[in-house]
Amino acid sequence: MENKISEKIAVIIPMYNVESHIAEVIQTIPDSVAFIIAIDDCSIDNTWMIVNKIYDKRLILLQHKKNTGVGGAMQTGFQAAIDKEATIIVKIDGDGQMPILFLDDLLVPILNGKADFTKGNRFANMEEIISMPTIRRIGNLGLSFVTKVASGYWNIFDPTNGFFAMDVTTLKRLRLETLHKRYFFESSLLCTLYRVGAVVMDIPMPAVYANERSSLSAGKSLLEFPPLLFTNFLKRIWLRYFVLDFSVASISLIFGMLFLLFGGIWGIYYWWKSMVTNIPATAGTVIIAALPVILGFQLILQFLSIDIQNVPYLPKNRRIH
Repeated sequence: MENKISEKIAVIIPMYNVESHIAEVIQTIPDSVAFIIAIDDCSIDNTWMIVNKIYDKRLILLQHKKNTGVGGAMQTGFQAAIDKEATIIVKIDGDGQMPILFLDDLLVPILNGKADFTKGNRFANMEEIISMPTIRRIGNLGLSFVTKVASGYWNIFDPTNGFFAMDVTTLKRLRLETLHKRYFFESSLLCTLYRVGAVVMDIPMPAVYANERSSLSAGKSLLEFPPLLFTNFLKRIWLRYFVLDFSVASISLIFGMLFLLFGGIWGIYYWWKSMVTNIPATAGTVIIAALPVILGFQLILQFLSIDIQNVPYLPKNRRIH
């Protein structure tokens, strides 16, 4: 794809111990890219030395004296791209696991004003799912669902996919200091994008697995992601339905939770009482527990239905063709 004169595309590469692949990654970046911003996040191998030997007039090298994680490196890259007056940023990793041939697929929806943020999705077809290692497949399936709930983007999948593009006008609206600095970076970025009403679009692409070992382990995901996602979910609900707006969805959520709480407490109490006294609860007692639970569940389903419909669909970027 030919880069439009008015567009300045910046590719940001956070680097940490990627000496085996980084030279090839940089060399395969097409000429349509105006800037290549490479941030060495305090690598302990020869990454910095290798990148220093690469001659490319587009290359901007930055180095951290202390390891800050992918999120910390990206914050440095974001600011550098803004300083260079880039109009679109693209994030790729330095380990060779992102198919650079799909760069245009990420850029076109943004250039056409159909999206503010595009990201890769390795689950777009059955062949790719089957070829993916089982542990990654299971982990991504579960993580994708809970990220949908936490972020509000019910239309996306593969949330930890770090191959993405973003319109810089959208980037400038984000509170970059709220982004997680390490493994949770991509998920926290989605949650932050929702708060500014950005349109996010998935781009189908294949999974590429090099010889690099992923720094995101299943154990870390299971231990660290749930509380972070739950916190972001609470923030999203509070801001979207109680601070910035108050609607039928807000009422459904309030009464749904109250009915479920009342029915649950009532039912548990009388179940415990019947166990202790060995006297079965009356039909009326059971109904008083069951009806609020059923009604509360229906109200929560109504809230979820409205929430799914509230996925942002009007892009914020204002490109004129």
